[in-house]
Amino acid sequence: MNRIVPFSILAVCAVLLVLGISLPIMRFEQLYFFSNEPSLLQLIGELWSDGSVVLAIAVGAFSLVFPAAKLIVLAAEVVAGDGRSGFLQRAMPHLARWSMMDVMLVAIVIFAAKTSGVATAVTLPGFWCYAASAVIAAIFPSVVKLGKTDRQSENG
Repeated sequence: MNRIVPFSILAVCAVLLVLGISLPIMRFEQLYFFSNEPSLLQLIGELWSDGSVVLAIAVGAFSLVFPAAKLIVLAAEVVAGDGRSGFLQRAMPHLARWSMMDVMLVAIVIFAAKTSGVATAVTLPGFWCYAASAVIAAIFPSVVKLGKTDRQSENG
């Protein structure tokens, strides 16, 4: 597999992650008069300023640090090529396990808001960009492995 293709996919994934973090992820409408459209960064900032420091750090780790680390490790894996280091092989399953956590948390918050009757919650483009980035990053290692397998069968 040409290295341009994996790096292009990773670039799209990184752009989607940045958009998912910075664009509004959901709209909460209360009493038809008040609405709030926070981005993920704003949610983390509000948690921090409200004194929920541990929760802000947890959400920041699961929604910012782990997905970014996964993209960095994926890029390192592409650069390493067929001679993957042991660290990359050990790190990927752990990063993959946690990278979808925030998508699940946002989906649960939206479900809770809809079923409680307190507010109406609607997903916005930030959520879908974030989810697309997580899905692409989850599928990407399989695509790279398939490309390596095809190349090895052609050479062998």
